[in-house]
Amino acid sequence: MNRETACEVYRRLLAHYPIVGGKRHFIDFDSPFESLILTILSAQTTDRAVNAIRDDLFSRYPTPEALARAEPEEVEPLIRSIGFHRSKARYIVGTARKLISDFDGEVPRTIVELQSLPGVGRKTANIVLSHAFGINVGIAVDTHVRRVSKRIGFTDSTNPDIIERDLMALFPEETWQDINYLLIRLGREVCTAQNPKHEECVVADLCRYYRDLRAGRK
Repeated sequence: MNRETACEVYRRLLAHYPIVGGKRHFIDFDSPFESLILTILSAQTTDRAVNAIRDDLFSRYPTPEALARAEPEEVEPLIRSIGFHRSKARYIVGTARKLISDFDGEVPRTIVELQSLPGVGRKTANIVLSHAFGINVGIAVDTHVRRVSKRIGFTDSTNPDIIERDLMALFPEETWQDINYLLIRLGREVCTAQNPKHEECVVADLCRYYRDLRAGRK
């Protein structure tokens, strides 16, 4: 797909899924620390599940210092309802301790420093930078972004790193902050993994998957 068509997809999605009050995230947080911890916890679970444990977790451990003093076993009961709670408890306690030891208790603002924290890969680092600080050095690629990008024709790859590079090449940098949000909205509400709702899709006429489907190639 060329940039002109990609930008038309972007314009239609932005009109259909307006960004209200500048909110481009699905996890509720009040600080960069909360954004970081909740994004780590959101791996392989739903945002709803993470939001449900937020108040209990941060009423007990409101700061990096408080969480760093905890043992993972103390944290586990508070996050038991989300997937992989034992390993995630180790990640967030380890992250809090590293924030204290290496970053003076502050969430770092570079992708390299964020990726030095336990449980933080490139996707998580991109999300935290964008949502907590408005810094966009890339585009987070989750399950929805991967599926939608390949179907529409933004990429031919299923590799998140390659997909991210393809998206960054297609879209102007000033739109990167929106792309993840818009593609997630489309993926959740219309371009679902099973039985996508083509008749409800505002970009169906520009979509490679839909074009191939109509031509009998799917």
